[in-house]
Amino acid sequence: MSNREPLRQRLLAGLTALKLDLDDSTIERQLDYIDLLLRWNAAYNLTAVRDPGEMITRHLLDSLAVLPYVSGASLADLGTGAGIPGIPLALAKPELEVHLVDSNGKKARFLREAVRHLRLARVTVAESRVEAVDGQFDCITARAFATLADMLGLAGHLLKPEGRWLALKGRFPQDELDALPGGFVVEAVHRLEVPGLDAERHLVIIKRSQDEMAAGNHP
Repeated sequence: MSNREPLRQRLLAGLTALKLDLDDSTIERQLDYIDLLLRWNAAYNLTAVRDPGEMITRHLLDSLAVLPYVSGASLADLGTGAGIPGIPLALAKPELEVHLVDSNGKKARFLREAVRHLRLARVTVAESRVEAVDGQFDCITARAFATLADMLGLAGHLLKPEGRWLALKGRFPQDELDALPGGFVVEAVHRLEVPGLDAERHLVIIKRSQDEMAAGNHP
């Protein structure tokens, strides 16, 4: 980017609206990520968003809006695509171990380059379908790659017994909440106000049910 200042100001204004405080170094690295995404997007078509200012809103701020709800030491971002929300969250919480999962080869190549370029020591990339991923995580994020029932059916085994699934949705997903599979319960639904984004956003937080925990049915 020849001139990052307008993008920096847009990001700073958004962070202020979200009541988030990131240090100067982290802000520059968030912009480095957008710079890298812009360069790769020309050839790899990683995201339909082409305008760098819109990338600040739709990729960075949309991701960072869930930062206050991220807990624990590990996070898996399923169907991460170009690294959303996993990379912005990893930059904001460098102590967090982040596992980026996507089955698309081009996107996985970009993710590996982003990890190297941004020096994300605690981030790993899995070029894999979500159902083939091993391990368990304190937090799982997923942004609109499937219904709640499908996501939990494919990857519910990845959630630690006391973990939280952070499902990012647009409109309030009442039909999906009604169809939640057994073994899981909705802990909360938060409406997210993403600065500059003229669209509804909801965060659905899901945990394992107490009945399932008591029965010891988790992996």
